[in-house]
Amino acid sequence: MKPRIHPVSRPVVFRDRAAGVTFLTRSTADAGDHVRGEDGNTYPVIDVETSSASHPFYTGGRQVLDTAGRVERFHRRYGDGVKPGD
Repeated sequence: MKPRIHPVSRPVVFRDRAAGVTFLTRSTADAGDHVRGEDGNTYPVIDVETSSASHPFYTGGRQVLDTAGRVERFHRRYGDGVKPGD
């Protein structure tokens, strides 16, 4: 690897503002704020709006799409000129 071209990777805490959960991981991102970790060390903290702890896809809160209702609404709106399977 070439020297001096790769970004520095360091431990960083990502804090999910919606769920109130923190993740300690490595990142090249830098932050001005710092937080004391569970191990007693101080880490830069980056606040995020959504993570796997609060995103509906991962928490099971996602909505199921009603595709049959959408098809019926389409046919009501635009007519039955084209039917599926023709």
